[in-house]
Amino acid sequence: MGKIENHNYAFVFYDINEKRVQRVFKVCKKYFKHHQKSVFRGTITPSNLIKLRAELKKVIDEKEDFISIVKLINEKSFDEETLGVNFSNSESLIL
Repeated sequence: MGKIENHNYAFVFYDINEKRVQRVFKVCKKYFKHHQKSVFRGTITPSNLIKLRAELKKVIDEKEDFISIVKLINEKSFDEETLGVNFSNSESLIL
């Protein structure tokens, strides 16, 4: 079993069907500060990260919508999680 790490800061990026975008925006606004258009960021507790993920999964269509949650442990280490469609032609965050 791998080491469990707590993430204390996160970025959320999304590309959501217009029918659901307002609901996703409202969920993200509960946990983060709105950074720009489809981007939110801020501090978050591990338990709130679990709640955020559960709320987003209830709102999106995982066959059509895309959400990326970039979780930071500290300024030098992070992990990326995606929900829904993962477009193979998109660029990696790590260049």
